[in-house]
Amino acid sequence: MLETLLVVGLIGVISVIAVPMSSHALANFRVSGDARSLSNAIALTKVRAASDFSQVRLFVDLAAKTHHVEAWDKAGSIWTVEGGTTALSSSVSFGFGAVGTAPPNTQGIIGQAPPCKDNAGTVLGNTACVIFNSRGVPVDSAGAPTGLDAIYITDGSSVYSVNLSATGMIRTWRTPAQGTASWVLQ
Repeated sequence: MLETLLVVGLIGVISVIAVPMSSHALANFRVSGDARSLSNAIALTKVRAASDFSQVRLFVDLAAKTHHVEAWDKAGSIWTVEGGTTALSSSVSFGFGAVGTAPPNTQGIIGQAPPCKDNAGTVLGNTACVIFNSRGVPVDSAGAPTGLDAIYITDGSSVYSVNLSATGMIRTWRTPAQGTASWVLQ
């Protein structure tokens, strides 16, 4: 009987230690998985633009915490959705929290990619767009090359940034959400 109580007590102590550690690990898996998903979506957007010989953009709805790919339909002069919409995990949102500096050699001032525009050219609030031209180069809404596009996500404990250079190179960075930003290339 004493041995059984000792084993049950030991299992209880181990459980008390393991549960918080596993919940922290699961939260980290969620935010890092969303960062990889975002990076892959940007890479898909770049490849789709080059293969279609057209402009293609990643449309990010900051409020709804979703993103999807849209291609420019030259015939109709409209953006059309391609594929499905991807949502962030429940504990992850677009933003950079209290982090005040961008990753090194990326943006001068930290911030999401510019807002998307509708078919008439009107700015859509609470959105961010990463647009690629037919050569796979990131461009702004006027078609000029840019290297300042970035999408930031956070879960409150860490911040991930998916940045684009003017050449179209995609890099993912990570920093703790509190304290001084110490960006690490992933």
